[in-house]
Order: sequence, then C-alpha cells, then structure tokens
Amino acid sequence: MSAIYKSEAGERELRRHYQEGLRTWPVPAEEVRVPTREGETFVVVSGPKDAPPLLLLHGSGANAMMWRDDIASWARHFRTYAVDLIGEPGLSAPSRPPLSSDACALWLDDVLAGLGITSASVVASSLGGWVALDYATRRPERVTRLALLCPGGLGRQKMGWLVKALLLPPWGRSGVRRSVASVAGLESPDVGHILDSVALTFLHFKPRTEQLPRFSDDVLRRLTMPVLVMVGGRDAMFDSEGTARLVRRCVPHATVNVLPEVGHAILGQTDSVLEFLRDRPAVEECDGNEQPAR
Repeated sequence: MSAIYKSEAGERELRRHYQEGLRTWPVPAEEVRVPTREGETFVVVSGPKDAPPLLLLHGSGANAMMWRDDIASWARHFRTYAVDLIGEPGLSAPSRPPLSSDACALWLDDVLAGLGITSASVVASSLGGWVALDYATRRPERVTRLALLCPGGLGRQKMGWLVKALLLPPWGRSGVRRSVASVAGLESPDVGHILDSVALTFLHFKPRTEQLPRFSDDVLRRLTMPVLVMVGGRDAMFDSEGTARLVRRCVPHATVNVLPEVGHAILGQTDSVLEFLRDRPAVEECDGNEQPAR
C-alpha cells in the first residue's frame, strides 16, 4: 500500500473511481506515462497536436478529472496536458519531495522534457498553483502565461481547517462530505457529484498537512509573463485578501479577480480563463521596465 492512502482497499477504490471517470473524458485523449526522477507521471493529453501547449496542474486531493468541465473548451485552442501531480490520488508516483527545495521544479523539468515541451501556458489550482508559481519563478522563460486559481504560497494559509474538516468526528463518508462542502464552498445542489467525488477521496487519502512555503516579494517579481490570479472571498484555506494584495504589489501587470461569494473551489470560470489564455501578447510594464509579455 502506498503511504499516501489509509488502506489498500481505499487505494483500490480510488483508482477504480478515477479510471471510471477517465472513460467519460469529454474529448479524445491520449493517456501518457512519463518517467521522471520522482517516478512515473501520468498525463491526459487532448487537443490538436499543432496547437500551443497548455499545462494543467490540479490541487491537493485531486487528479486530472478536476479539469473535466473545462477541457472541451480549452482543447479546441490548445494542446492540453492534464498532469497528475506526484503524491496525490491520481495515477502518478506517490513521491512527495520536500517543497522547501527545488525538487518540484526538477520533477516538472522531467515532465516537460518527456512530453517534448520547451515552454507552455499553465493553469493551476491550490497546491498545483504553488507548484506552478515555484516553477514560473525558477524558470520564467518556460512559462508563457500563468493562470492561478486560489493558489497556495501567497496569502496566509489557514491551518486548522484540515483538522476540523478531515481528522475529527463525525467519521464516515457523510461526515467527510459535510466537512469538505464547508471548507471548499461546494454547498450548491448542482455540484453534488463533485462533492461526492471529493468526499470519497478524502475518506481514503492522506493529504499533505504541512504549511506551504510562502513566496517572497523578490521571488514574485520574477514573474514577467502575463499572470491571472482568481481567488474566492470565502476561501477557508488561504487568505484571499492577502493573496490579492501581495500579487498587486509585486506583480503589478497581473490581473487579479476576487470572487466575493466563492470558497476555495473555483468553478465555472472556463471562459474567463480561456479569454486570458488567448489574449494577444502586448507590452507590459513590470518594475518600471517595459518587456514584451511572453
């Protein structure tokens, strides 16, 4: 049994659930397995082979299925690569290299090399947002556009939510479902299927519990590419106001959207993200120096 799951039976159930979901992927796709220094990485590839590359990095406790409702729109214009993060409940290796090092960036180097990608736009959420930010600040020449949904590593992380939501009674799937609904802001009846899937995952999966490293002002000023940041005003995991303030101060050319009534799970923004991704390059101003947006 992998150390990231609570039991072998739970691991089997989640893998079966994920594989059933992949069979409903709404557009033609290739399932690719890329060897990396951290172990095999699973990627769902869609869209025209000659289209610009778009890398998708999901959040904690998720996998490529996070993008199921977005992919049909994005894959019309991009060659999309929905990556299962290592150490998460997908089909990639269970490895969890330390976030305090450059290990995640080196892993992503391997993924891009295995996919034959030299540079790409990136859409990422939560933990995936942290991974994307870490990579974009270390390899800015490889990220052409960066869209972040409730990213980690910026505003204060509200520790304690995980204990309240997942580690204390009430036990069982229904209890986990109620807790996840509250934390993620998934309380609308029309997202019940998403909530059921998330609740099943956290019933069997052991998420990361450590604080995500925070990015300094100087590091964030390395982001010269076009940047879009979306945060939920009711995010129970990260301080959205703090995230917005930091990005506006350190990445003045970024677009920052605060969605007041939204929690940590940002849904229904497919078209807004696509508009950002397809925006024609323009001259941006960053730290007083005009540079072409890449």
